[in-house]
Formats: sequence, C-alpha cells, structure tokens
Amino acid sequence: MEIFQQILFGLLLFTAVYFFAKRIGLIKRLILLGQPETINDHPSKRWMNVILLAFGQKKMFKNPTVAILHLMVYAGFIIINIEMLEIVIDGLFGTHRFLLTLLPSFYGILINLFESLAVLVIFACIVFLLRRNFINIKRLRSKELNGWPSKDANIILIIEIILMSLFLKMNAADSLLQLRGVSPYTEHTTGIFYFSSLLHPILNSYSDQTLVLVERICWWLHIVGVLAFLNYLSWSKHLHIILAFPNAYFSKLEPIGKLKNMPSVQNEVLFAFQPELAQQTTNQQPPSFGAKDITDLSWKNIMDAFSCTECGRCTAACPANQTGKLLSPRKIMMATRDRAEEIGRKIEKDSEWKSEDRSLLFDYISEEELRACTTCNACVEACPVSINPLDIIVQMRRYLIMEKSSSPQEWTSMFGNIENNFAPWKFSPDQRTDWTKESL
Repeated sequence: MEIFQQILFGLLLFTAVYFFAKRIGLIKRLILLGQPETINDHPSKRWMNVILLAFGQKKMFKNPTVAILHLMVYAGFIIINIEMLEIVIDGLFGTHRFLLTLLPSFYGILINLFESLAVLVIFACIVFLLRRNFINIKRLRSKELNGWPSKDANIILIIEIILMSLFLKMNAADSLLQLRGVSPYTEHTTGIFYFSSLLHPILNSYSDQTLVLVERICWWLHIVGVLAFLNYLSWSKHLHIILAFPNAYFSKLEPIGKLKNMPSVQNEVLFAFQPELAQQTTNQQPPSFGAKDITDLSWKNIMDAFSCTECGRCTAACPANQTGKLLSPRKIMMATRDRAEEIGRKIEKDSEWKSEDRSLLFDYISEEELRACTTCNACVEACPVSINPLDIIVQMRRYLIMEKSSSPQEWTSMFGNIENNFAPWKFSPDQRTDWTKESL
C-alpha cells in the first residue's frame, strides 16, 4: 500500500510540474513575441529594485494597513511553502516528517512559525474578501473587473484559506495521534503545535483510525491543492507572485517623465543636417511607427501585462479616469494580456500565429481611451510592481498619428504649427518671443 501511494504521489507531482512548465513555456513564448529590447544597465540598481519593490513591497506601504495585510499573505504563503519540501520528500520516499530527523531541536519552532503565518494568512484573506465584496471601494468596483477578473480574485483568496486550514487540521490530527501513542506518529516527537492544538477538542471524539484517516486526507488534499493552485496561478492574475521579481529587475531606471524617442524620427533630423548619411540608407525598408498589435510592443511591455495584479491603483491615480474619461490604465494592461492570451490559444491550436485582421488597437483598446491620456505618469508611479501602462499608450498613439494620420483637429493644427512655425501657436518664428515683452 505504501509503495502504491509513493507511485501515485510521484505521478501527481510529475503531472503538475509538467503542465505548469508547459504553461510557463507558452507565456515565455508570448512575451518574446514582442520586439527585442536590451535592458542590462546598472545591475546593482536593478537588484535593489528587486529587494525593495518585489521582496520589500515598498510601494504597497503608501497604504500601510493594506500593505501589512498583503505582507501577511505574501510572507505566509511563500514561507509556509518551505514545508512543501518536506511533503514532497515524504510523498516520494514514504517518510513521515522528514525534516524532523534533520532539525530535531528546531522543528517544533519551525512548524509553530508556519502555523502562526497560516493563521495570519487566513485572517488577511478573510479581510480581503470582505473588502472586495462588501465594502464600496471604487477601484475594486470598476466595470473592467466584471465577470472573471472579480471571480478570479475571490477564488484565489478562498483557495488560500482552504490550504492554510488543511495545514492546521493536518497538524492537529498528527499531534493528537502522537499524544495517543499511535504509530508511526510516535516515532518522532514534534512537540506542541500551539495553534493547531486548539483544534484538539473538536477532534478528540474521533477514534484512532478515523483520526489517521483525517490526517491522511488533509495531507493529500493539501498537496493536491498546492499543485492545483500552482497550475491555476499560471492562468490567473496572481502570476504576479512569480513575475513581480523579473519585472522589478527590468523596470525603468530613468526618470519616469522621460519618454523613449524613435531612432527613425531622430534620423530624419540628422539627415536634414547631414544629407550624405541618408544616401546610405536608401535600400532600407521604410520604418513603421508606434504599435498596433502585440508584436509591435517590446517584450517588456508584454511582461508588464502578465505581471499586472489588477489592483487598480494605476486607474485610481489617473486624472483622466477621475474626470470621467474612458481611459483606465488597468484596462490597458488587461487588454494587452487578453490579446496575448488570444494569440497563445492560436499558437497552441495551430503551432504558429500570423498577423490577422484583429489587433490590440481598435479591437481591444479604442482611440478614445488613448487620447484621454495626459502622459502625467501617475499610473507608473502608483503601480506596486513597476508596470508602465504609459509606454504602451504612447506607442499606440504614435501609430495612430504617424501611420494612420488619425488625430483630433486640435492636435493636427498644433502639429502643423510646430512643423511650419516651430511653435504650437500660429505665429511666425520671428514673433515667438513677443509675449515676453511688456505692453506699452
């Protein structure tokens, strides 16, 4: 019977890891559909971003209460899963609490730490469920969260509560079996588990055989739940648990108000002063300007989309959204990810993807949304995981204006004035400074 359980566990573990790796491979392929972009400068600053933004959650602490609750879930979930190492070893080799043999003096302290964190995770998840579903927080009530995004957030919180509860009940049954002297639970004494022992009065009425069954069922449900959660994670917005770290490393280091120039446009200015350089590029394909679809964005833009937590802090900070405009930076990131997922489904079905009639611009994001942006960078500053919605917005606006000649009349007049008069106003160049003169 024992060897059968080990084989079953091995097959379960292999299957879960296989499907998770397959999904991560597809996400990587989708990210690499973006244009190449070299981001390798100042590695020390980038590692500091990982420490402060991803590990330390620096930006979250602008709202200390929410930050502390989030830290409970984050730290608890990450640290408690160190216990997964023991479960995997026990499952593969048929041992029971393997780490106890390695850390006999510290094992009780370690498990009590895990249980303390489990209780904090349960508490924080309950608070988050109440906030999300019963408290009228505007950024959590936006229409772009209707349907699956809202359900996804609730599912994750409920799963975490269930997993932590199974962990505590498993420990409670285990420690009670030790007290009753039932083998193999008495082979190693783990000491008192303070939080799970509070469940002993509930379990005391169970017979030894029933209690062993409860412990085994909780053990199996816990490991199956964690492996299922691992795979669900890769389809969920909670993929940011993984991608927050590389996204923080590759985040922008320049001042957030600095926009990327287009070399092809800069070259036009250069060629005006040095026409001989233009002759050397006559055989090159005319460049395309801006971005219409996923493949026109950089790989970092697509990674941003998959890293989005859908928390809505960017939209809450957006002045255009606050004044009733259609723009929502969160929706920009969600649409970018949805378009990438659509392409991913076609890649899985046909093994390849080619450009088609549908595109990110027009089918997922409208011109009205893009034109509402003031490029103030409030969304970039607000994002806790260093996502840059503005970069995607600017690239699509460049496509509209430079490829489609689509801009409001006011913008068109300004462009014409800059081109002809070197100023946004309809003055002749020699009158540009007249406004500085005092009236007589």
